Amino acid sequence: MKKIFLLSIACFIFLNAHSQEECELIVKVENIKKMKGSLMIAVFDHADHFLSKEIMSEGRLIESNSIKFTFKGLGKGIYAVSIYQDENDNGKLDTNLLGIPTEPYAFSNNATGMFGPPSFEQCQFEILGGSQEINISL
Repeated sequence: MKKIFLLSIACFIFLNAHSQEECELIVKVENIKKMKGSLMIAVFDHADHFLSKEIMSEGRLIESNSIKFTFKGLGKGIYAVSIYQDENDNGKLDTNLLGIPTEPYAFSNNATGMFGPPSFEQCQFEILGGSQEINISL
């Protein structure tokens, strides 16, 4: 009886560890037209936090018209990505008086919004495990 109990605990621990598999997201950003400033990218895991509270982010100087970002340690689940080119490196997406961005930006699924950014649902994709690559055109 004790062996069966210990075996059950070992199986539970193994299955629980396996379900917590760490995943990797590779985001390839293409079609960068101007070779100036930095590319800023953010990963979101929930509609309530979309465009306000990212779970991972990174910035990189633009040196070519295509850049790959790799995010490790993500779990399986639903995510969305936003990107903008900070052409003047002031740390924010510049907008005009109407709030319309004046610097290039993009979202996962190459989603676009009407009268504002697209929704989380329009941008979402699922990571099923292992390594997954998505392409976004700026």
